[in-house]
Amino acid sequence: MKKYLKLLRVEQWVKNLFVFVPLFFSGNITNIDLLLKSIFAFVIFSLAASVVYILNDYNDIEADRKHPEKRRRPLASGAISKSKAVGILIGLIVVDIALVFFTKIYFHELLWKFAIIIVFYVVMNLAYTFRLKHVPIIDIFIIAIGFVLRVLAGGYITGISISQWAILLTFVLALVLAIGKRRGELINAQVSGKTRKALDGYNVQFADIALSISITLAIVCYLMFTLSPEVQERFHERVFYTVIFVVFALLRYLQQTLVYNRTESPTKIVYRDRYIQVTLLLWVVAFLIQIYFKK
Repeated sequence: MKKYLKLLRVEQWVKNLFVFVPLFFSGNITNIDLLLKSIFAFVIFSLAASVVYILNDYNDIEADRKHPEKRRRPLASGAISKSKAVGILIGLIVVDIALVFFTKIYFHELLWKFAIIIVFYVVMNLAYTFRLKHVPIIDIFIIAIGFVLRVLAGGYITGISISQWAILLTFVLALVLAIGKRRGELINAQVSGKTRKALDGYNVQFADIALSISITLAIVCYLMFTLSPEVQERFHERVFYTVIFVVFALLRYLQQTLVYNRTESPTKIVYRDRYIQVTLLLWVVAFLIQIYFKK
């Protein structure tokens, strides 16, 4: 079972929690109907993401076998055969399409905007897998757009409007994750002496500058989000103080990357760093207080 979960990259499904962003920030987390819709969106998006991951691993089998870490992936290591992976891939597509229709019937609503987002996400990532991941800058932009699509999917399925600042914040935060990942790959390439085409347009100095710029933009976007009239009216003017948690978490991540030279992917750093985890928990609690204990 472990190898199949690894093939699906279940640990990466945490990224799909972004579909809950509209529900959380609208203060409707206790609305069972909207919560169910968001859960369906999470499952559908996660299965679509797994389709992309399998296609990517299938396409990169030979390259992954030469990589110090990726060679342990189920397809590269031979733990799962190509034919079995194709069977799982087809099964995921069928189940995902069935879930979209089931959601439409269950909630008696048209979900064409949500469905378009899912299709666009898969098509965009197919282009990324077979070509665009080798084009510097465009590759990280596609990763960032993928996170924006997650937020839009959550908004469309629930009918909740999304702030422009929230969309921009999602984009630049995702850029932070993408650039951090590229930087880690550059450091690993310096140690192992092996590189790949995607890194030809990057170096560590560029990654450090781009990472610093993206984190600065993320802080500014979050600040503007908390100061926007609709957010101040929906929550409380004290929501402004949650900026403290965001600044600390981003600076801690920057410290781990630039000072301690952590080469893991950003998601792994978040999984392992207790300071960031506690800060994120405090941020969530602070926001919940603003939303549900406004008075």
